[in-house]
Amino acid sequence: MSIEKMDLTQRLAGKVAVITGGASGIGLATAKRFAAEGAKVVIGDMDPTTGQAAAELVGGSFVQVNVADEDQVNNLFDKAVEIYGRLDIAFNNAGISPADDDSIETTELPAWQKVQDVNLKSVYLCCRAALRHMTKQGSGSIINTASFVAIMGSATSQISYTASKGGVLAMSRELGVQFARQGIRVNALCPGPVNTPLLQELFAKDPERAQRRLIHIPIGRFAKPEELAASVAFLASDDSSFITGSTFLVDGGISGAYVTPL
Repeated sequence: MSIEKMDLTQRLAGKVAVITGGASGIGLATAKRFAAEGAKVVIGDMDPTTGQAAAELVGGSFVQVNVADEDQVNNLFDKAVEIYGRLDIAFNNAGISPADDDSIETTELPAWQKVQDVNLKSVYLCCRAALRHMTKQGSGSIINTASFVAIMGSATSQISYTASKGGVLAMSRELGVQFARQGIRVNALCPGPVNTPLLQELFAKDPERAQRRLIHIPIGRFAKPEELAASVAFLASDDSSFITGSTFLVDGGISGAYVTPL
């Protein structure tokens, strides 16, 4: 009896993926990983310069999009299907974490609403747009970027960010259950702190806050974007075919820690 060899480097061959926030950070790292595993990638991003450069890098396509605008989101997913004929993967990853989103005592309503629009409303719009295509196919994988703060409290609060990610987590769980028997899986990626431009900008302004977070990570460092990309590729692939509605934590052990190593 012989064991048939599997080519795990091409798990996404022939699949079509849309990535929002795909021009930098976790999104760009995931676009590279998807392309390396054989997928056709459509980058959705606000910035036409970096977005087009990312698309060229991975041999894919770019569609400029404001993820808080319903018409633009619909256009993004429609264009992906128009170009490549199908939609297999939606990585709804665009998000912001502005400095004026802080403690509930100091965060004003405009700052609160902007974060909710980009981080939560956008995921609702992207899921709706993706599901319109995936339900026709009877297949698909949706991965929504939530956060470890959706399941844990923090004294270094960003109140609207935390609330938005809690919403993403709950919505992903609900959709994962609702569409499971239509062949569509929906999971929430919950990263710990990741060494992206977003985090670097935030913590450069407040080194003390950065150190207060770092000390709680058992592994002792922030994640690399490529480590998150590997997890997204797994959730996008058929290797995760029995996983839906999950809280997929990639957090360096934060959520399981009480006292961290010296």
